Amino acid sequence: MIFNTTILQGAFIIDIEPRSDSRGFFSRTFCAQQFIEHGLEVTNVQCSIAFNHKQGTIRGMHYQDRPLAEAKLVRCTSGAIYDVIVDMRPNSRTYLAHIGVELSAENRRSLYVPEMFAHGYQTLTDDTEVGYQMNKLYTPGCDRGLRYDDPILGIQWQLPVSEIADKDLTWSLLESMLVGIEK
Repeated sequence: MIFNTTILQGAFIIDIEPRSDSRGFFSRTFCAQQFIEHGLEVTNVQCSIAFNHKQGTIRGMHYQDRPLAEAKLVRCTSGAIYDVIVDMRPNSRTYLAHIGVELSAENRRSLYVPEMFAHGYQTLTDDTEVGYQMNKLYTPGCDRGLRYDDPILGIQWQLPVSEIADKDLTWSLLESMLVGIEK
């Protein structure tokens, strides 16, 4: 695996290193030893998939708050997504900064999402499936979210929004959350 650093400390774009022959190829998508060497969480307690019918669907921006903040390894197994993460660590030099990367069945990339990072994506094709590995169990009451269209974040989504959950439209704008807090 090739671990590509990002501007967000602790977040990595991970490319596979295929070993090819006449049958096709074989490649690792997770290796605890290599994750530990990069200072990443290796515990997996929950794996999930999300299937999306329509191109332009947005899921997110979600995270779990402390003490049950979760790290994720995200991979698109069918179709393509524009995957975005936002640093929600208040003491981080990149607090509220974000990156976006295309993950697809074709490029076989993964995105490692550290704890206290909001995560969301937009489908770039119909019939898209995304797989997640998480180091903490989903815990109702600890879930948090950001508006996908928050002007403070300025995320440039790739397509017009075709579908989004009602819950994802109800998250507060950062401006109201940051009153009295220096950005």
